[in-house]
Amino acid sequence: MGSRRQRLAISLAFIVLACILIPFQTLVHSDQHQEEGPLVYYIPVEQTVERGLAAFMDRAIQMAMEEGADHIILEINTPGGAVDAAGDIAKLIQETTIPITAFVNTDAISAGAYIALNADEIVMVSSASMGSAAVIDGSGNAAEDKMQSYWLSRMKAAAELNDRDPQYALAMADARIDLPELGAGSGDLLTLTADQALEVGYAEAVVSDRAGLLEYLGLENAIERHMEVSFAEQIARFVTNPIVIPILLSIGSLGLVLELYSPGFGIPGIMGISALLLFFFGHMVAGFAGFESMILFIIGFVLILVEIFVPGFGIFGLLGVGAIIGGMLLASYSTASMLMYIAIALVVTAVAAIFIFRYFGHRGFMRKMILTDSTSSEKGYITNETRKELIGKQGESLTPLRPSGSAVFESDRLDVVSEGGYIERGRKIEVVYTAGSRIVVREVKENKLEEE
Repeated sequence: MGSRRQRLAISLAFIVLACILIPFQTLVHSDQHQEEGPLVYYIPVEQTVERGLAAFMDRAIQMAMEEGADHIILEINTPGGAVDAAGDIAKLIQETTIPITAFVNTDAISAGAYIALNADEIVMVSSASMGSAAVIDGSGNAAEDKMQSYWLSRMKAAAELNDRDPQYALAMADARIDLPELGAGSGDLLTLTADQALEVGYAEAVVSDRAGLLEYLGLENAIERHMEVSFAEQIARFVTNPIVIPILLSIGSLGLVLELYSPGFGIPGIMGISALLLFFFGHMVAGFAGFESMILFIIGFVLILVEIFVPGFGIFGLLGVGAIIGGMLLASYSTASMLMYIAIALVVTAVAAIFIFRYFGHRGFMRKMILTDSTSSEKGYITNETRKELIGKQGESLTPLRPSGSAVFESDRLDVVSEGGYIERGRKIEVVYTAGSRIVVREVKENKLEEE
């Protein structure tokens, strides 16, 4: 059993090392083009806008610049996402010297509309839409006024960046702006169809497909490169999602708590370590975590293993948890957000642990975590025998009782204790109480033995 646990620990250590090395390998390789003609890079902007997408776009734009791309096309199809991630992507677009066209081939909603507005040109397919960019909080309600004001200023600046009328960008984010001619009445956010966007100057062209897009851009003979999100980056995008982070941390902390209360290393520990590995792996690929956060995580991981295999009154476990939390804070893009995620995970862990131990403590795998056995005479366990038959018997003290000493009762020599007073050697005594090996006596004063 011990060797099996050691092999399991070694395997987990190799997984940790792999997670350190994999993110620094080349994720996607693209050969240098030797054909003649302008080079066009297609970069997908799909699914939720989050930090992982920003990291992918940074890598993709850098690769396009290194290969001397003549044009970058952002293929946008997103329902929106995080404001901070959208801001990072907008900054990448603005700092890029290569012409960038936002190709809205389905939807550019919320943060997607903001990203599109930062591009040099916007081209849409006929069935596409763009808009509905109100900022909301984590519970789905309208964000506070301060954040709303900030987001409105960002939308306005993005529209003015390419000489577009800012009132339409503001109407996308503020339901109080009334534009009934475009279907945005009082209380409605503006969402533009492709034709409406073309009409108000929020799209330079409406095309049917990529070929039509290249024809509009005058790049019919272009060499096309298609950037793809690698498997590692897909994991990073999933793991860095603000909804997924507290879930992973909750699973990780709950698994470690259950493991600390169970013998050896088993399913809870594997579950917890795997969740934390996913967290750090995703944040390393996304570019948020460096070697220092991984070193802290490894130190914490080793300390928790020491606590599991060499119990140390919880000291190693607490130090390990502290090191892992420190690594999380270093790996985060926002310390305040990470502290909130950790707080959520701790609350979830405490509630789940109490529920599990209370209602499942004697069932399934939890039976291995809680001691349910007991000692009894039926199982062969024998405690000190209480000799109740001695109560009332009289004998003689063989030694002074101060208050303990020895006495003889008939032929039995026993260790006894007085009720509290001093009894001289050779005095007649009587047993008044017994409990286990404890025999309490008192002196029989009216019948003293004759001294020799």
